[in-house]
Amino acid sequence: MKFLECAALDRLNDFLGNLNLGERTIKGCLEAYSCKHAGTDKKLSISLESEILDYLGKSSDTDSSSPDQSLLTRSSRRTLVYLVLTLYHMYPDYDFSAVKAHQFFAEESWDSFKQVFDTYMFEASKEWAETVGGASLLDTLFKALDEVVKLVDCEIYSYVPDSEADPLVDRGAIWSFNFLFYNRKLKRIVTFRFSCFSNLIADRLFVDEIHNEYDEEIFADMDI
Repeated sequence: MKFLECAALDRLNDFLGNLNLGERTIKGCLEAYSCKHAGTDKKLSISLESEILDYLGKSSDTDSSSPDQSLLTRSSRRTLVYLVLTLYHMYPDYDFSAVKAHQFFAEESWDSFKQVFDTYMFEASKEWAETVGGASLLDTLFKALDEVVKLVDCEIYSYVPDSEADPLVDRGAIWSFNFLFYNRKLKRIVTFRFSCFSNLIADRLFVDEIHNEYDEEIFADMDI
């Protein structure tokens, strides 16, 4: 897979990278990838598909109503492989081979994503309107995504980490979402991660850290 440069996404990343809203900070990031294999992708994709088949076989033995049965089709398995490969390219130092199909679920439509966005990014959208102006934050996001992956032909997935070691787990976040917009025809994926952190908690932790460092310096200078 290959990372794709996109000025429209860069503009949104500049705004959402570290958006301070007073008591809270929003952090968002969009990245675009081509699904064409590069480097070790082919070898890794074969390994991942083998693991998926093995997992599905075990799931069907224990639960005939397993939601993973939809992945028995080759095209669906390929989709899952692309999604996992995308995670690998986002965080190359982490092993995502343990990711299972149940961690992805398709959103019904752009409208269902929009409902999540409108609910959790309301303050960010308001800040965009006040500081940037013009088209709304959601409309700008729609246009940027459409430019890269043509939303009318997209499948929208949400990734739910189930391991504390997973780099997509935003520790200390009030809420966090990981979406992937996949266009089979174009063989492209755009990832959108956005989360919210409390500045009050962050400030308290910073003060506690300073106090701990100060205490350590005092004890280090004491003769015991």
